[in-house]
Amino acid sequence: MILQLDKMTTADKIRAMESLWDDLCKHAESVTSPSWHKDILSQREKSAAKGKEKFNDWDREKKRIRKSLE
Repeated sequence: MILQLDKMTTADKIRAMESLWDDLCKHAESVTSPSWHKDILSQREKSAAKGKEKFNDWDREKKRIRKSLE
C-alpha cells in the first residue's frame, strides 16, 4: 500500500502515524532499537533524576494537538 501523503490532511497523517505506532507496539519484540537510543535514554534519565526535565501527559497532549488541527 502506498500512501498519497500530499493528498492527506495533517489530521489524517497523525491518525496514520498513531495506527502505525500501535501496530509496531503489538510486535515490539521484533523491533531492534539502534544503539544510540540507549545513549539518549540514559542521558534523559540522568537529566530527569536531576529535575531538569518537564513531562506532559501524552493523552492530554494528543487531545491538545488534535484540537489545534481543527
